[in-house]
Amino acid sequence: VQLQASGGGFVQAGGSLRLSCAASGRTISTYTMGWFRQAPGKEREFVAAINWGGSRIKYTDSVKGRFTISRDNAKNTVYLQMNSLKPEDTGVYYCAGRQAATLVTSGYDYWGQGTLVTVSS
Repeated sequence: VQLQASGGGFVQAGGSLRLSCAASGRTISTYTMGWFRQAPGKEREFVAAINWGGSRIKYTDSVKGRFTISRDNAKNTVYLQMNSLKPEDTGVYYCAGRQAATLVTSGYDYWGQGTLVTVSS
């Protein structure tokens, strides 16, 4: 499966962005999907994950209440709505997929190319 992330950009603190991750090659309807990010000079970190049906979701603490992960299996696409953005949210955001029934935050097999999010203060 190939993953294509898009929707990144430059935004002022307090603003919003919506990231999309379009999958191709095969359906992701049975995949757990996640979003990760990597800030300059830091390691990549987990941001959010959603199970195949959308019934289970997990966020890292720093984005709870501000970010929302969702999916549309009919469109083979996963989204990350980011509100109340902060400068510390700046980084390259990656979508990832793993064919797993359980909600996982690591061990993903498929990765997109990343989309840059820059939040100014």
